[in-house]
Order: sequence, then C-alpha cells, then structure tokens
Amino acid sequence: MSKIASIVVGFVALIHTYIAWFEIFAWQSRGPRVFSSFPAELFAPTTPMAANQGLYNGFLAAGLVWSLLIRDAKWQRNVATCFLIFVAVAGVFGAFTADIKTLYVQLVPALIGIACVWLVNPRTA
Repeated sequence: MSKIASIVVGFVALIHTYIAWFEIFAWQSRGPRVFSSFPAELFAPTTPMAANQGLYNGFLAAGLVWSLLIRDAKWQRNVATCFLIFVAVAGVFGAFTADIKTLYVQLVPALIGIACVWLVNPRTA
C-alpha cells in the first residue's frame, strides 16, 4: 500500500479510535455538547448502549490498524478494503438513522481511503 493510502487508512483508524473513546468513556460528560438535540436526561440511561457502539468502533479501528501491519501487499489491500467498507456502511447507516453529519465523519474518509488503497500506486500490490 502506498504511503498516501497508509496515511488515510491510519487517519480513519484514528477517527474510529476517538469515536470508541467518546462512546465508551465520555458519553455522559461530552455527549450532551456533541449531541445537543438529544435530551440530556437520556445520556445516563443510554451509557451502556453507547459503550456497546464504542466497542464496535474500536473493532473498526483495530481492523484498520491491523491492515497497516500486514506485509503481504494483496492481503494488506484486501483487509484495508474490507474494514473501510465496514466504515462506509456504518457511515451511510448512521446518516439515515442518527445524524447526516455521519456522512462527513465516516463515509467520506472511508471512500477516500478506498480510492487511495486502490488507485494510488496500483502496481505495487
């Protein structure tokens, strides 16, 4: 994978590491500021649900980091693509079910990552 693709995949992994941290550890403290349209009294009772979502975002980040550690070029490309597709699907679903901003936070970076993985220096894999 090219350096550009690796940087983009790493950036998407960082986004999902932050989302995981936010949903698992900062849901009640930072959540009301981030999701101002969500009733403040619901943050405490939804903490376990948010932590569960955070765990899944952590899995996405872990898969993307794993792809950066793979030495075989074809497997690296395939694993990165797989996890970037997972992120893109989560972005589309989140845009329809939670907030349209999810398109910009998850879908757009994932699509850029997929494009970089497949189009930047395609002869190296």
